[in-house]
Amino acid sequence: MDKDNIKAPMSGALSGVRVIDISNFLAGPISSMFLGDFGADVIKVERPVTGDEIRYWGNNKDGVGLMYKLVNRNKRSVTADLRTPLGVQIVKALVKDADIIIENYRKGTLEKWGLDYETLSKINPGLIMVRITGFGQTGPNSHRPGFGTLAEGYAGFASITGYPDRPPLLPGFGLADETSGLMGAYLALAALRERDQNSGRGQIVEFGIYEPLFTLLGPQVVDYDQLGIIQERNGSRLPFTAPRNTYRTKDDKWVSISGSAQSTFERMCEALHVPDLINDPRFLDNRLRIQNAEALDDALQKAILDFDRDTLIELFDEFGAAVAACNNIAEIFEDPHFIARGNIVAVEDSELKAPLKMQNVVGNFSRTPGEIKHAGPKLGEHNREVLIDMLGFDPDMLENEGYEIG
Repeated sequence: MDKDNIKAPMSGALSGVRVIDISNFLAGPISSMFLGDFGADVIKVERPVTGDEIRYWGNNKDGVGLMYKLVNRNKRSVTADLRTPLGVQIVKALVKDADIIIENYRKGTLEKWGLDYETLSKINPGLIMVRITGFGQTGPNSHRPGFGTLAEGYAGFASITGYPDRPPLLPGFGLADETSGLMGAYLALAALRERDQNSGRGQIVEFGIYEPLFTLLGPQVVDYDQLGIIQERNGSRLPFTAPRNTYRTKDDKWVSISGSAQSTFERMCEALHVPDLINDPRFLDNRLRIQNAEALDDALQKAILDFDRDTLIELFDEFGAAVAACNNIAEIFEDPHFIARGNIVAVEDSELKAPLKMQNVVGNFSRTPGEIKHAGPKLGEHNREVLIDMLGFDPDMLENEGYEIG
């Protein structure tokens, strides 16, 4: 069946691209979320009865998981038990007209189910399979189960996060999973570009959850290789620029400040009425400031305590110095810039029977903007539309196998 003639509820830069998401939890579904934001037709395959376990993560309203609503926006939900012949048959039918399939099962799981790439590519030679696992498909750790928390430690993030006299600190959100989601979407589109412009063939794209985060951790590899330096925990300071920290204001609020460029540092000192710091021998350039970061922070913190946060931000703005409030989510909801940029959007949801607000699509396109059409769907909400109307499965057979078809 020609997928152009099948109902696809999206439009946008990726209109016409079909994604089959058989992944669970966070990294894989985040990848398909980003693709769906820009118009890809994403069909999410979930276990019957229970669905993706992320439906039970985090907070809920009236028993409906809110995190699921965000991560699985703009997707169609169908149910299929991939451990059964019928579930395998459904996936094989779905990939026939698909461009991308995303999975994040433990190494060897798809092969055990008969859904390996060799099998699926015979059905659709142009299919791109994105495989996200804890440690990748090769290497001595590839057999291990892996989650974002493990990756945040393994990649080196935790060891440099926190304070020198305290334990390594993990992030307060799914950092490794979220960065993997971004990488998965990017790599899928790179493979799609290659297929459509060059070979006409699909391929496997695979990586471990720890790898995108490892790449984003800055110059640690070259610093260790060339200088033997091992970065240690140092609070909010950075090893390559100073000042860089959070500072408390007179009204007991917090700001984040960076003086990476010499001119920025000088404007900061002028704004704080401490111009003597500019010519202080300890702070004459960035390398000297790094060596004397603690003394510099002490001097800046003392000066900053003379101002409440709003006054400080206005003063920095007047002098062209760099500063931002350390916002909590309640403050973000009221922030005029977030509002003007439309960073939070109200999305209709039939399950909660009321709009819910979530982060908007990132990136403004002048002609083909992304859009959130709806929040994450009910489990199996699109079974009839996809399994019966699109793929032609017999409704009686599905019901006999325990599938709800609406």
